[in-house]
Amino acid sequence: MKIALLTTDNREPTREYNKTVPWFGTAPTSLLQGFAKLPGLEVHVVSCTQRPMKSPEKLADNIYFHSLTVSRIGWMRTGYLGCIRAIRRKLQEIKPDMVHGQGTERECALSAVFSGYPNVLTIHGNMRLIAKVNRARPFSFYWLAAKLETLTLPRTDGIVCISNYTQEAVRALAKKTWVVPNAVDDSFFEISSIPASPPRILCVGNVDQRKNQNALIRALDEIQEGHDFELIFLGQAYSRSAYAREFLEMVTTRPWCRYRGFVDRDGLKQQLATATGLILPSLEDNCPMVLLEAMAAGVPVAAACVGGIPDLVRQDETGLLFDPLNPPAMAAAVRELLENSGQTRAIRAKKEAHARFHSEIIARQHEAIYREVLSSSGN
Repeated sequence: MKIALLTTDNREPTREYNKTVPWFGTAPTSLLQGFAKLPGLEVHVVSCTQRPMKSPEKLADNIYFHSLTVSRIGWMRTGYLGCIRAIRRKLQEIKPDMVHGQGTERECALSAVFSGYPNVLTIHGNMRLIAKVNRARPFSFYWLAAKLETLTLPRTDGIVCISNYTQEAVRALAKKTWVVPNAVDDSFFEISSIPASPPRILCVGNVDQRKNQNALIRALDEIQEGHDFELIFLGQAYSRSAYAREFLEMVTTRPWCRYRGFVDRDGLKQQLATATGLILPSLEDNCPMVLLEAMAAGVPVAAACVGGIPDLVRQDETGLLFDPLNPPAMAAAVRELLENSGQTRAIRAKKEAHARFHSEIIARQHEAIYREVLSSSGN
């Protein structure tokens, strides 16, 4: 079976045009890792960029890569029309059995539904819900992405939902849905977790209102005097954002807070290897990769009981859940991580992560979806 996987080459949004190897989001990367273990699949990864770049022809024995150059006029300002046309031409060369668009916020979903081939979409971030939480202004990125999502969902043959939360959000618009969580990079299962002293609690995610870091800091003010610990934040904080500016000011006035900025996957593995726990205080989230990766690494987790997170964490069995709008509840979760390391829960979580989120398991579930769609379409 021949699959075309449409996903963003992050050399484009980060403007790293001199790099010679493409890199993708953590979820598509882990899925491709699983696909590489299925020799019965021939996978063609297709990405658009505004500048020509040197790229490898193959990413694995059965995975090919195609980088398409599209002028600036062909992107969001024209509804990604240039990307849609370029991808459609490339697909006519590849002649895939199935097209799989990764994410609904950029060109991939649009290009999949207008490809002329059987297609499915994966929703990573629910753009309509994110726009609502962030109170997106008209014609802002989130506002436009939400409109694109609404346009594409009814037009695809099916939607791969990475949580029950997403399935409920799209059910009214979708022809068919499946719930398949994200895959985890195999290397996270190999991490040996040895917590540092003093204890380190990680909070990972770009700094914005949806991720709720500022409320977490305020909630922990009440316990920090009685506990010796570091709260380490990893992720981008854009100074043009009033929320991020407030965050940076709060961090600099609290010696127990550390802001380390963005780290790559290797940097995250190093941080997880010495972490006492991970806390995720989001107001809205779908299937956060860092939560799966912490579970795979054997790091105790505490997370907000919102969105798709309850699909991933079982209260008191594989982690802790709390109300992100309840500061005492957030403080209690961190206190539990500090006073009771939760290693029993972490051991259970690691076993469950291997059984549910291992890359080959998730890849095989996708293969079954492709065959179902092709069977129902008569191909």
